[in-house]
Amino acid sequence: MTDTTTPTPRAKRPRSQQQRSRPAAPPQQRTREVHPVLEKLFELYPKMFGAQFLPLKLGAFQDLLAENPDAFKRDELKIALGLHARSTRYLECVAAGLPRHNLQGEPVEPVAPEHVHHAIMEVFRRRQARSKEDLRPKVRARLVAAIEASGLGREEYAERTRTQDEAANTLLDEAFAEIAVQTAKREALMRAFEASGKTVEQFAEMYGMNPADVAQAVERTRRAGAAQPQ
Repeated sequence: MTDTTTPTPRAKRPRSQQQRSRPAAPPQQRTREVHPVLEKLFELYPKMFGAQFLPLKLGAFQDLLAENPDAFKRDELKIALGLHARSTRYLECVAAGLPRHNLQGEPVEPVAPEHVHHAIMEVFRRRQARSKEDLRPKVRARLVAAIEASGLGREEYAERTRTQDEAANTLLDEAFAEIAVQTAKREALMRAFEASGKTVEQFAEMYGMNPADVAQAVERTRRAGAAQPQ
């Protein structure tokens, strides 16, 4: 009589089937080679060429040659800095509107509005090429913030930033249109606030608004009015 309590051994699957059932090993990631001059720059100036990038001051190339006359060859340094300045990480810090820094990592001057603008557009183009999501609403919001931070009027900003790229110009016009709508809303709110005779807190409560939002809109409208030529 067969002992039914003894488990029947499972038949071994062919080796080829065992191999197919295993999860595939992740492909080995290729490490991108770093230009040796950039590695040297990281050693000498970790605040500027380290884990986080900062916009370089204008004339940084000449400063590097002057401070390190024996460390770099002129042509190799020029190539390395070109790679650095065209990297997405560097463009992103410019697009963020961070000030330019000297080699010691100290802020020395603002980035020109047109440089911020073109960095925003280049980062957008690179990311849109890799994404299935429509990133235009996000880039429009960044352009609105950049335009308002620039302190320039529409005509001067457009004169500095328009290119032969019609798609980029369309995004710029859409950002200007959005600013116009926001400005009109703030001005309407300002008129209503001044006519009410209320405090910011009372006005916000009356219309069910956030007092901080009302205060910000009022302040921005007053600043914009003060900046208008008399």
